[in-house]
Amino acid sequence: MTRTSTIYICQNCGAETKQFFGRCTSCGEWNSIVEEVISPLDFKARRKNGHRSKVLEENRSQPISTLKNQPIERISTGYKELDRVLGGGIVPGSLVLIGGDPGIGKSTLLLQSATEMALYKSILYITAEESSNQVQLRWNRLEKKESKLHLLAETDLELILEEIESFKPSVAIIDSIQALHEKTLGGTPGSVTQVRECSAALQRLAKSQNIALILVGHVTKDGILAGPKVLEHLVDAVLTFEGDRFASHRILRTIKNRFGATNELGVFEMQGNGLNEVSNPSKLFLSSENASGVATIVACEGTRPIAIDVQALINKSSYPSPRRTATGIESNRLHQILAVIEKHMNLSLFRFDCYLAVAGGLEVEEPAADLGIATAIISSYKKKMVPKGTVIIGEIGLGGQIRSVGQIQLRLREAERLGFKTAIIPKNINQKSEIAIYNKINVKEVSNINQAIEICLSD
Repeated sequence: MTRTSTIYICQNCGAETKQFFGRCTSCGEWNSIVEEVISPLDFKARRKNGHRSKVLEENRSQPISTLKNQPIERISTGYKELDRVLGGGIVPGSLVLIGGDPGIGKSTLLLQSATEMALYKSILYITAEESSNQVQLRWNRLEKKESKLHLLAETDLELILEEIESFKPSVAIIDSIQALHEKTLGGTPGSVTQVRECSAALQRLAKSQNIALILVGHVTKDGILAGPKVLEHLVDAVLTFEGDRFASHRILRTIKNRFGATNELGVFEMQGNGLNEVSNPSKLFLSSENASGVATIVACEGTRPIAIDVQALINKSSYPSPRRTATGIESNRLHQILAVIEKHMNLSLFRFDCYLAVAGGLEVEEPAADLGIATAIISSYKKKMVPKGTVIIGEIGLGGQIRSVGQIQLRLREAERLGFKTAIIPKNINQKSEIAIYNKINVKEVSNINQAIEICLSD
């Protein structure tokens, strides 16, 4: 019998130790270390037949100037929103990891995309969490009448690799990576060892056979991808599927992308027949009613401008320390904006509770929303409404100045398309020629927060 040894691995960061600790010494997480059995058998050696890289007669290295430029022909997913987030489509031989909360619609999105791609490409859908009949039930709900999509229900890694090698699909989808199991390795499916070795084996096969792989990953209670960090380092792109499972719209974001931008965003809406693309997401985050405490901003997610309503509520506090609550905006950013308002506009907000929310549950991280947030707060405090058809763009500095923001042309073009009549933007001498082409919208430039509020909330 071959001897086996045990090792303790942190399920949060993948750190390995020889003995058990209640708290991981690497990441500081409590109760995340589990014992796993390590077998001396080398997984790479067991798969040497057909998987060992061929030894080249000449040197492997080449001068970079002599390499031929090979254009990348991306594979369209059948959905423009998904193609946008991926940077234009799937790159052959790449690994894409998609994570999201349970029930958010990851499997539905990939099944729909696989069905569309199967019309002109060979696609293999591997389900490791459901049976073939269960996947077919969902496929029938999507109202797809005919497809050449190949389906495999399997959890054994060896059988999955053999099927991918023999079928040689253009794209293989694995749902999910945490459900795969290599029987000769220690640990249960989903453990650090299993996820690491299964991902590495799939990566070697994808790169050698030029097969694109899409992996579905589970997330923890904190909303981050479960498993070792090496999983995120192995793949070429990491996408997250966000949204409230009880709401209709879903947001697909890019965290990592070696072949495109990392701040792109795609919007879908869940319907009875599956996920539908939302070509005009501004309609989801704008309200037709005008009220105090509401201001409209234009946030840029990658190359996509989105008009969003920012809502604020200022109420006299009954607590010794007033409450500051923000949804969709970082709380530290809210505290900073409140401090600037109190300092440069002489408003006693320290006696009032402040509640801030972004309509539709969208997360806005860019500083171009600062001026809109400040306007919504002062609008609620003074109980005055921002004039209808006004969009507010700008970053607030600690001195009360309004700093310039990027992609101002995209933002103004989106505001003009949606019918806004007035745009308040930062004053910048270099952008005179950029804003001169917008004749359907009245552009007003401001240099400090007092000028902006005077324009928005003047009697």
